[in-house]
Amino acid sequence: MTAVLARENLGSMSDAEWQARRECAALYRLVALQGWDDLTFTHVSARVPGEEEHFLINPYGLFFDEITASCLVKIDVEGNIVDNTDVRINRQGFLIHSTIHRARADARFVMHLHTGPACAVAAQEQGLLPITQTAMTLLEDLAYHDYEGIDFLEDERERLVRNLGTRHTMLLRNHGTLTVGTTPASTFVRSFNLNRACDMQLRAQSGGQPIRLVAPEIVAMVGRESNYKGDAEHLQTLVWPGLLRKLERLAPGYDS
Repeated sequence: MTAVLARENLGSMSDAEWQARRECAALYRLVALQGWDDLTFTHVSARVPGEEEHFLINPYGLFFDEITASCLVKIDVEGNIVDNTDVRINRQGFLIHSTIHRARADARFVMHLHTGPACAVAAQEQGLLPITQTAMTLLEDLAYHDYEGIDFLEDERERLVRNLGTRHTMLLRNHGTLTVGTTPASTFVRSFNLNRACDMQLRAQSGGQPIRLVAPEIVAMVGRESNYKGDAEHLQTLVWPGLLRKLERLAPGYDS
């Protein structure tokens, strides 16, 4: 399998779909650049604009640092390939994504990761603690879902949706993370902050000293006032262009 897979229908593709492909491919490359990838496992998915039941996902077998806009595979909500292509996707891996895409109209992008710090904190009974400012910006928007095994069954879908509710960030207990966004920037920043907060927590816990928890009223205030959460415009207009410039320097070719 090569990093760029030919598409007969690329010439007739809408500008909106091509933009979504570029954004989704950029997310894959950024995940790899951060060291968050897990070989061919975990996924980033994007809803195709104007085709609400169609989504983009990586071809099974390509590593995240190989993903390009043109190699992403278009699938329906059940994971059936609708592109004219002979590549495969991981349908089982898409189930978490399809569940969220179905339930949330605002879920244009869904990112599922297995980063070390987040998996470690997801395995802790108390989960993410209010011990850093980064954590406090996340807590009011953070959900949890208990681990139920590798196979993602139909009845678990209902529990996942219920546990996520209207939030955009989730720790999957004993498993990993899930972030949702209307823009690629918000989806990435949520994953960035969650992984960073988990890493800070593990560092604090390893220091051998008592950990100071912040008062609940201050935690709530930080959550309300933070400008690093949600789908804030500055994330897409300031942070995202910077991330793309970084890709151009360190991992060019994502947009081909």
